[in-house]
Amino acid sequence: MTRYDKLLYFIRLHHTGLTVCAFSALLLLYPLVQDNPYTLGLSNLVAIHVIIVLGLNLFIGYTGQISLGHAAFFGLGAYGTAIGTVTFELAPWPTLVGVAALVALVALIIGIPTLRLSGHYLAMATLGCNSVVHTVMLQWDEVTGGSSGFAGIPPLAIGAFAFDDEVRFHYLVWTIALISLLLCLNLVRSGVGRGLAAVAGDETAAEALGVNTRRSKINVFVLSAVLASVAGSLFAHCYSYVSPDSFNIFVSTDLVIMVVVGGMGSIWGSLFGATFITLLPEWIDIFDAYKDLVHGGVLVLVLMFLPQGFVTGLVDLIKTRSALRRSRHATS
Repeated sequence: MTRYDKLLYFIRLHHTGLTVCAFSALLLLYPLVQDNPYTLGLSNLVAIHVIIVLGLNLFIGYTGQISLGHAAFFGLGAYGTAIGTVTFELAPWPTLVGVAALVALVALIIGIPTLRLSGHYLAMATLGCNSVVHTVMLQWDEVTGGSSGFAGIPPLAIGAFAFDDEVRFHYLVWTIALISLLLCLNLVRSGVGRGLAAVAGDETAAEALGVNTRRSKINVFVLSAVLASVAGSLFAHCYSYVSPDSFNIFVSTDLVIMVVVGGMGSIWGSLFGATFITLLPEWIDIFDAYKDLVHGGVLVLVLMFLPQGFVTGLVDLIKTRSALRRSRHATS
């Protein structure tokens, strides 16, 4: 075996780790070549969406379920952190962890009855939960600030080092996004991940093979809610302000669109979907005025021509053409 063959074998064997390292290096250098605060702010928002979409893709793509209410967990994380750090003057990091634990409990309480449902019924149930949480945010003025929102949220800090500008927050939020990415990559490649894939394929067959489908769905639902809560806390500390409009049912719909566009069951696709849908209104100004219409159109086009999502569909297309090319060479 030549050195070139050994190098190719090493790359194939460790392609995931090498891709993560290359992506990390790119993120490390990004603020050095792009120091525009507005652009860095968009990058930070992408990272926040990536954290949510990674968890949501586990639930939709790897267990075959649907949730139209993940903005509720996103909002609970944001408002929980805001209330804890401003109203009760608690330390930000313990508050973030404590709120994530409370959101996990809420997701467990919601998930036990609702995950008995499936399909459109589950979608409607999660949509209803989002509507309830959004209404509470709007109406409970004394605690949440109502439609005026909640301001004055302090930045996260480690000792005297505060993440109080876009560059510092970039390194923090993308570090957490990369940790979430590694967590999801390891999960889907484990025995648990294979069990989840079996649940998505056929619940009856998965049960016959010994997979506890109900417990698997609940566990992934809780994990995705925790990731959404962490993203919400980061959102609150990044912008120092939260309002109910940032966590309504349209935000939940956008999160599902990010999953579908990137590719259901594709962890790397989650990065693409979150980036594409977040930045789409910024690329073409007219999209900003008709954001919901454009997002719906993108979703329809992807489902028509690449039903597995852009990244998954593109990879499958490349593999198919490569296999056809090899078969032609073999027969010629």
